Amino acid sequence: MDDVHLGELRLGGIDTVQLMTPDGMRLSDDRYDAWISDIGDEQLLSFYEDMVVIRRIDTEATALQRQGELGLWPPLLGQEAAQIGSGRALRSDDFVFSSYRENGVAYCRGAQLTDLVRVWRGTAQSGWNPYDINMATPQVIIGAQTLHATGYALGIQADGTDAVAVAYFGDGATSEGDVNEAMIFAATYAAPVIFFCQNNQYAISEPVSLQAQRPIAERAPGFGIPSVRVDGNDVLAVLAVMRSALERARTGGGPTFIEAVTYRMGPHTTADDPTRYRDPAELEQWKVKDPLARVGAYLSRQGALSADREEQVAAKADRVAAELRAGCVSLPDPDPMTVFDNVYAEAHTGIARQRDHYSRYLRTFVGGDGR
Repeated sequence: MDDVHLGELRLGGIDTVQLMTPDGMRLSDDRYDAWISDIGDEQLLSFYEDMVVIRRIDTEATALQRQGELGLWPPLLGQEAAQIGSGRALRSDDFVFSSYRENGVAYCRGAQLTDLVRVWRGTAQSGWNPYDINMATPQVIIGAQTLHATGYALGIQADGTDAVAVAYFGDGATSEGDVNEAMIFAATYAAPVIFFCQNNQYAISEPVSLQAQRPIAERAPGFGIPSVRVDGNDVLAVLAVMRSALERARTGGGPTFIEAVTYRMGPHTTADDPTRYRDPAELEQWKVKDPLARVGAYLSRQGALSADREEQVAAKADRVAAELRAGCVSLPDPDPMTVFDNVYAEAHTGIARQRDHYSRYLRTFVGGDGR
């Protein structure tokens, strides 16, 4: 049987793209080396800094939740390379549709630190204006953002531009109808959209092996969409694969499905206890593949990551964390009546009636404004 030349699909399964080993050794790949030929040590240092910073943001936000300053937080610990590698490949006019865990991508797009926590503190209904950074606010309904991305991509086609829409989702979302319907539509119309699946091995407490008997990337070719499986803890490989998929979409090649194989080292959210369903030995095995340690080892071997530079990176991460904390705790409580703002673009009798009922309800409390 001949190889199936569709994306990275090969006889016997999916060939996982890797350009840097877990111990920081650079690998050569004729298919993807050209896509990162411009990435020298200094550029790689900037990616390393990005990953250190977003890990620090993540640990600070987790601490804020544990201290009662946030109602919830979805950690990205362990998925830094998948988010930075893909996020830094995007152009400013590309548009991102994400789940609730892509805070690293939001950082790449230019989201303000406080915007990352507004919703989780309960002071706003969304974190930022999507058109300020060309990234929709996070989607909590699992997989729904793939439909939004496909629809936006069709709009790009109608406009005649070469921008690309990107949908980020987890392995669990691939079992949702929305994801499959989005891929059917995208394939049918050759929409310029990338389906970026971060396979972090768990859909809350369910291991990926229960819902996927084969690599997830093998599903996309059935819809007529080329697929790539990449080491999601390898920032260089993710960057190369993402750049390749973006170029394909920009030049009329249609959608691509990317499965970034990574690992959620923390809980699903801060309301979750992974020790109830995850073997500690499994976590230890994945720690060896840590995306930050991998790049750090390579840069140290190159002589590019000195002790002084590492100290500078850590200091920046601490400054960012301090800014995040200060911004979070200083967020003002919203006026209770603003919950009705922006529900509809125009006046609506149903909203007016609810506003009146809620206003009268608030007046039954001391102060009369719900505070």
